[in-house]
Amino acid sequence: MGSTSDLRSGLVIMHNNELCTVLESTHRTPGKGRASYQVKLRKLRDGKFMEHRFRSGEEIEIIRLENKTMQFLYREGENLVVMDTETYEQTSLPEAVVGDAAGFLKESGEVSLSFFENEVVQIVLPPHVNLMVSQTEPGVRGDTASSATKPATLESGTTITVPLFINEGDVVRVDTRTGEYLDRVKN
Repeated sequence: MGSTSDLRSGLVIMHNNELCTVLESTHRTPGKGRASYQVKLRKLRDGKFMEHRFRSGEEIEIIRLENKTMQFLYREGENLVVMDTETYEQTSLPEAVVGDAAGFLKESGEVSLSFFENEVVQIVLPPHVNLMVSQTEPGVRGDTASSATKPATLESGTTITVPLFINEGDVVRVDTRTGEYLDRVKN
């Protein structure tokens, strides 16, 4: 158990019998009445966002998740197959648990899984990943009047917006939190 003063970004709490990640916490002190904490939460089960106001000093249940690094092997329909690198045990995860992070998984890449009571509740990716552009239309020289970007499909199947100078076969760095192009990786 903890107090509302412990609320920080990234903390996992139990709220209304649901595991939630704290995204943002703001302490508010009105002119009249008690102080409170306005908190933005994301449910781990379905990824939905919500806001809640906690009274200052209110007790909250802080959850400790067990983290384990595993290797992503392949997609199998609506499931993703990962392998424990110590025991070589393979586990199939529904894509719903993984959420938007599934678009940035690279075969044979490492991922960190968070477990609660032996159930995977969250996948943690590094802040950015390097992925190869598998398909994009060629950029035409001087074609920057309207927009200097174009769509590109990555090796993972995700489509992002990249600058015109990016070609098929280039390796790009992508922010896994926003899905935005960061830069081209030099070989």
